[in-house]
Amino acid sequence: MQVKDKIVIVTGAGSGIGAATAKHFAKHQAKVIVSDIKEEKAQNIADEIKSEGGEATVIMANVAKFEDVEQLVAKTVEKYGQLDVIVNNAGIGPRNMARTGEYTLDDWDSVIAVNQTGVFYCMKVALQQMVKQGGGNIVNIASLAGLKASLNNLSYCASKFAVVGMTKSAALEYATKNIRINAVCPGYTESALLDKLLSVRPDMDQRLKSVIPMKRYGQAEEIAEAVVWLASDTTKFITGQTITLDGGTSL
Repeated sequence: MQVKDKIVIVTGAGSGIGAATAKHFAKHQAKVIVSDIKEEKAQNIADEIKSEGGEATVIMANVAKFEDVEQLVAKTVEKYGQLDVIVNNAGIGPRNMARTGEYTLDDWDSVIAVNQTGVFYCMKVALQQMVKQGGGNIVNIASLAGLKASLNNLSYCASKFAVVGMTKSAALEYATKNIRINAVCPGYTESALLDKLLSVRPDMDQRLKSVIPMKRYGQAEEIAEAVVWLASDTTKFITGQTITLDGGTSL
């Protein structure tokens, strides 16, 4: 992977796909900003990276707050002079799974604020810096739920469809600016969101695996490999794409 010495922000990097992605970038000698809303988790990931000889800095941010996003990018540029890559991974699911007519306003507002508006904020601020410096790379974490229907999960589904659309629109806008923007769409992946679902509905485990041709969940590390690949100089002619990692579920 050609990401050595790149300055990389990973949001939601305290756990799951974000943590795996931060560690994978560091493994390939990128300089990683571990950003999360939970300081202890972010620090643990940064410490793990440092213990293995990598470089990592913790910068806290709630991506649903524009001022936090501005500070995240500003502090990164202040420390390193530039921003090469941002991985917009921070995301949440609804507290309650429900049909659209029974969906709560709180679940709609909170999920859209983080998953959709938060990605917009991060793209907006990062793109301003990347235009100024003459190039950059954005990888957005969407979902299989951003490509197909997801029952009783309206806000999450809507937000991830939006991420796919924003990825394609922005990629078209900035293709001549040496800025590439792509998304990955994980299927059912071992993560806090999946754990939450299975804790409420243990019976869903076998049901979910039954619709995955590979008969297993994805691993966070597998998603991280795709993210780092898209952010690397190996993929200079790829932009505006959604890479689906779902064990064949979409088939």
